[in-house]
Amino acid sequence: MNAHEIDYEIFGEEMQYVSIELDPMEAVVAEAGGFMMAEEHIKMETIFGDGSHREKQGGILDKVFSAGKRILTGESLFLTAFYNTGDRKRSVSFASPYPGKILPIDLSEKGGKFICQKDAFLCAAKGVHVGIEFSKRLGRGFFGGEGFIMQKLEGDGMAFIHAGGSMARKELAAGEVLRVDTGCLVGFTQTVDYDIEFIGGVTNTLFGGEGFFFATLKGPGVVYVQSLPFSRLAERVWAAAPKGGGKQKGEGSILGDIGDIVMGDRA
Repeated sequence: MNAHEIDYEIFGEEMQYVSIELDPMEAVVAEAGGFMMAEEHIKMETIFGDGSHREKQGGILDKVFSAGKRILTGESLFLTAFYNTGDRKRSVSFASPYPGKILPIDLSEKGGKFICQKDAFLCAAKGVHVGIEFSKRLGRGFFGGEGFIMQKLEGDGMAFIHAGGSMARKELAAGEVLRVDTGCLVGFTQTVDYDIEFIGGVTNTLFGGEGFFFATLKGPGVVYVQSLPFSRLAERVWAAAPKGGGKQKGEGSILGDIGDIVMGDRA
């Protein structure tokens, strides 16, 4: 095994977190902001890139290039590594950033590679390479939206990704096609062929409300889909938020404006 072997347990239902048990000198890497708690003798260290064996074998320019590619996904140049410096097992936990599910991915069972949305990665055993999957098709580049730049997780260890809302697992047979909203696509195995397709039709384009394009995934392979992408959640929250610093109209009362006056919220 190139990646560290780790044990884990996932807790919770709607707001999950994963607790990872590390043997002495084992480590896990995570995106900034995912840390929840850690036992004594867990040492935190900010590392350039992902600290995988692939980066260690290259020169400084390889490390700079590998880390720099992460900017394209909107992520930081750095990851945080958590080491067990004690003499017995210790645990460290990472929490999902918003309501949803945490999905464990055993890369040794996925052919050594898994492709996921750029903001789906939560943490992984040290030694897993976190990179980006460049698109070779113009359609994905110009019209992919959230699904344009995908992250790739490579290695033979455990990785953990996060999906918003509920998650569906679809196993596609050879030649079977699944169409997915680009924001709802979480990830898929490397055997799945992925492209962007135009919805078509003037009415659909102008009034459909679902965007102009969707992702087309062709089997064989496994695809994971989320019901609540963060972009959709943020859009709904923003739309419902009071504008201009005032209270949302009719909030807290079925009487609306009259209720606000009676309750003393308006002069």
